[in-house]
Amino acid sequence: MQALFADGRIVDLILALMVLEAMALAIYRRRTGRGVGIRSLLVNLGAGAALLLTLRAVMTGAGLAVVAALLLLALVFHVADIATRWDK
Repeated sequence: MQALFADGRIVDLILALMVLEAMALAIYRRRTGRGVGIRSLLVNLGAGAALLLTLRAVMTGAGLAVVAALLLLALVFHVADIATRWDK
């Protein structure tokens, strides 16, 4: 278990679970017409995934430019998430 954290593979595992979550929610939405909209789901999970990738980058010793770029990507997804929820 400690090895999963030492080399950042724990983040890969969590990202894989997020993909499964997205697939399950998309299938549920398609079959029932209820649940989270696909666009809202993707931007929300995109923000979380970008933050997880930032964590992995830090855990594996990536450079500051990579970390900053991933944080910027998380911000873009976050703003898009807020935009999809904003009452017009």
